[in-house]
Amino acid sequence: MTNQSEITAKKELPVEQCEELLSILKTRFEENMHRHADLAWEIVQAKLDTNPEKLWSLNGMESTGGEPDVIRFDNETDTVIFVDCSAESPAGRRSICYDAAALEARKKNKPAHSAVGMAEEMGIEMLDEEQYKALQQIETVDKKTSSWIQTPENIRKLGGGLFCDFRFGTTFVYHNGVESYYAGRGFRGLLKV
Repeated sequence: MTNQSEITAKKELPVEQCEELLSILKTRFEENMHRHADLAWEIVQAKLDTNPEKLWSLNGMESTGGEPDVIRFDNETDTVIFVDCSAESPAGRRSICYDAAALEARKKNKPAHSAVGMAEEMGIEMLDEEQYKALQQIETVDKKTSSWIQTPENIRKLGGGLFCDFRFGTTFVYHNGVESYYAGRGFRGLLKV
């Protein structure tokens, strides 16, 4: 049986890896000020310094191709919000069905994982429809791919899952069976620090 200290240990990055990740995040932050015009890197750095466990999740977002960046600072909760800002759905999170139940239900040609399961393992949230549309207002993404989003329970109970993309100058929300998976569909995550 795994104890809590082993789980915590697994979610800590070596110092060198932390420094490398922070350098990547800082460079991306500075090169994309349109995503967070009124925010200084020093605020983000301070939040990460006091919440070092969040670097493990950010590293997961980065290593799967999400290119996480800050899109907002929530003054009400004193929270920095990172979102996957990669141009297309993160490559390391594609060809997955919606959730664990959908993965279990597939009898043939099972995908390697599910969007909900990966998000939980990474310690991030999947974007919901409102968050996805807000991201599209900041950065146009998913012109060639699509991304699963959080699906309301009433739709999920009926076997449906929602996904979004950007085509013809418009953000579209679609539905599909939760067991489906496609090479061009992954998911985008959000992390609050």
